[in-house]
Amino acid sequence: MKEIPIIFENDEIIIVNKPAGVSVQGGAGIKHPLDETLSEQLGYKVHLVHRLDKETCGLLIVAKTPFAASIWTKLIASGSVKKEYTAVCFGVPKVKGQPRYKGTIQAQVSKGVKEMHAITRFHVEKTWKISIDKGGSDSENEPSQEIELAKINLTLGTGRMHQIRIHLADSGAPIAGDDRHGDFKLNKIAKKAGIKSLLLCSRRITLPINGEPQTFEIEDPFTVYEQ
Repeated sequence: MKEIPIIFENDEIIIVNKPAGVSVQGGAGIKHPLDETLSEQLGYKVHLVHRLDKETCGLLIVAKTPFAASIWTKLIASGSVKKEYTAVCFGVPKVKGQPRYKGTIQAQVSKGVKEMHAITRFHVEKTWKISIDKGGSDSENEPSQEIELAKINLTLGTGRMHQIRIHLADSGAPIAGDDRHGDFKLNKIAKKAGIKSLLLCSRRITLPINGEPQTFEIEDPFTVYEQ
């Protein structure tokens, strides 16, 4: 497996750019999780302080010691760390039934049998349409299918599991390539345009370094899909 890219490092933490398709933590049937791979890469054990879904790429904080992990877990829980995401979705979100290009989604998400309040703020950066041939023997005589895509920047007000994916799907703008919470029919069609994985990235993170807020950002990995 390739080395995990390191974006920032100090005495307490490391910020890495997690590739899509890599699980953050090991478990039954999971090969090459990030915590084990990064520990082997660095030569010492790292400790997780928050999570990203396996399919989500982007910035992730890990700690160098259990003590640092405890501190940074509390900082993240307190809201001292601002996490911003970029997603490519099928259409724009609807709030109270109306399309919105900027707003806040406040809705419950489930964690087991428990319902938890969740807040996601969003801003639609741009929209575009792609035409996809239907394929098949009569495809030359059939019109292509047009799909609207939207690049959406998102900020978490809370940190629930799969929160962004659930909120966007429930608001009528499922993330492209989301085979768990998204639109399976549109995902199948979009594969013909090269969209074969979840288009969600943790792109920007702001956290206190030596008492001052410092922002780290990676390049947008989804420009290849734009028109």
